[in-house]
Amino acid sequence: MRLTYNAIAGGSAERLAALSDGVFAVAMTLLVLDIRAPAVEAIHNELDLHRALIALTPRLVMYVMTFLTLGIFWVGQQTQLNHLARSDRSLTWIHLWFLLAVCMTPFSTTLLAEFTRYRSALLIYWANIALMGLTLFLSWQCALRSGLVKPEVSQQTSDSIKRRILIAQCWYVIGAALCAINTYWSIGWIVTIQLFYAVAPRLPRRRNARPEEIAARRG
Repeated sequence: MRLTYNAIAGGSAERLAALSDGVFAVAMTLLVLDIRAPAVEAIHNELDLHRALIALTPRLVMYVMTFLTLGIFWVGQQTQLNHLARSDRSLTWIHLWFLLAVCMTPFSTTLLAEFTRYRSALLIYWANIALMGLTLFLSWQCALRSGLVKPEVSQQTSDSIKRRILIAQCWYVIGAALCAINTYWSIGWIVTIQLFYAVAPRLPRRRNARPEEIAARRG
């Protein structure tokens, strides 16, 4: 039987992970390059410096927000790749589209920092996040459909990966919708989401009471 090129292309999940690490590193570095120190000739005293630093605040907020975004998506992608036995051409190209969206984050971040009050800039930034979420979800679906996931991966693990992406994207949709009221509300919402996922606080869970505990309460 004749073996086609597409059947053997893009089979290394390790090489895909290595490429992804490099792309994320470059994107994260490009973010900070857009933050420049105040021009020396414009600073004549402490007050001028304070005003110049305050003017940089929007860029600093956008930098932190997007750095957290990329960090969250890097963890999400690496989690998927760690559960793969191998890759194939289709899955590799889905991840390349994901990395394309990652490479767009410095642009969408700069646009939002320059035009913070404009809804179009906020929606472009949100679309960038939505594209990363969509491609990451499709990549896991593709891996499951093509049998590329390690056999020891449980259904519970698979559901957890999909649920994480879908819930996060729902929160981002709410954040984007808030720009109808005020873009600053949207930015504040997105920053809150990023901090929540980055810190990953352990929320208290209600335990099912044991029969003896119920009896004690009744007594």
